[in-house]
Amino acid sequence: MFPTQQKLMKRFGENLLLAMKRRGYTKALISERTGFDPKTVKRVFDGDPSVSMGVYVMVMAVLGLEQNLEELASNDPLGRKLQDIELLKGRQ
Repeated sequence: MFPTQQKLMKRFGENLLLAMKRRGYTKALISERTGFDPKTVKRVFDGDPSVSMGVYVMVMAVLGLEQNLEELASNDPLGRKLQDIELLKGRQ
């Protein structure tokens, strides 16, 4: 991963950690509810990119944040711009 992407993952893990703390949950509780070992849960909160997306989703579900996943790729300014360019090509 590039440094920018590593920073994104680190912030994502930190955001999940903050969400956990806001709810008064512990890493042990997250581990228990997800069924993942404590080391894996720690890696999620560290933003480790080698952890599978499914693990992140399970942690998000325990935190009640899984619906946020749907929003991740829904805003696509580049795709819309490319589509608009194509749509305007036939316009005279």
